[in-house]
Amino acid sequence: MTATVLPFQVFKAPETWRTVDFISDLHLQEQDLSTFELWQSYMLQTTADAVFILGDLFEVWVGDDAALHHDFLKRCQTVLKTTASHRHVAFMRGNRDFLVGSAFLNDCHVHDLHDPTLLSFGQQSWLMCHGDEGCLDDADYQIFRRMVRSSEWQRKFLSKPLAEREEMARQMRLQSEANKKNPLAVYADVDEKWAIDQLQSAQCVSMIHGHTHKPADHHLGQSGQFVRRVLSDWDATTQHPRAEVLRWHASGQVERINLIAL
Repeated sequence: MTATVLPFQVFKAPETWRTVDFISDLHLQEQDLSTFELWQSYMLQTTADAVFILGDLFEVWVGDDAALHHDFLKRCQTVLKTTASHRHVAFMRGNRDFLVGSAFLNDCHVHDLHDPTLLSFGQQSWLMCHGDEGCLDDADYQIFRRMVRSSEWQRKFLSKPLAEREEMARQMRLQSEANKKNPLAVYADVDEKWAIDQLQSAQCVSMIHGHTHKPADHHLGQSGQFVRRVLSDWDATTQHPRAEVLRWHASGQVERINLIAL
């Protein structure tokens, strides 16, 4: 079903598939059970043939062993495993859950997606990625990303006791929240040239990603021949709750489904 063609993993959907769903940036955490319950209901009830999770399913992931000690993560694991028993579920790591291991995904029967992966479905191909790699204007983050994605950094981090890792993650989240409150903070978007270069390398015209929390369709290139589809984040606790699924039909039709409105 899959084949690796550098620099992209390629996934060819079975001809029997009629619809595929895409979600990202749910940031699931025990302190927000409303979003978890919305996700659980969606996962168990969706009629799509496949669900592609394009990063940041979890607010934080400090190692697969955390799922052995926390009931909330066990509940998330059960949802993934139950859904995967009825339809294809695939997971791509994001900037919050890049430490999710293959062992955890295998135990859930969830397909481990590389970033990026080219999905061939119907008569089209879409390039899937989380999106953070393309936010080139955020130079500090790109330096941090290269550091934490290195095998040496991950080896050292995962060798620490679980409690120490959780405290380090808590401190990083506090720093991140403080940065969000800075009125001078400017959040980088995916660089247009980077997106076009990626699409040309993959020999396709459509990209789908999350990360930026700015759901929209962007037409790129001089004639708008390239499309960058951005997924919504999920948050059921705010004054204006958000939970959107992007559904791609084998016919080529694309729709955004607002779960809050259902």
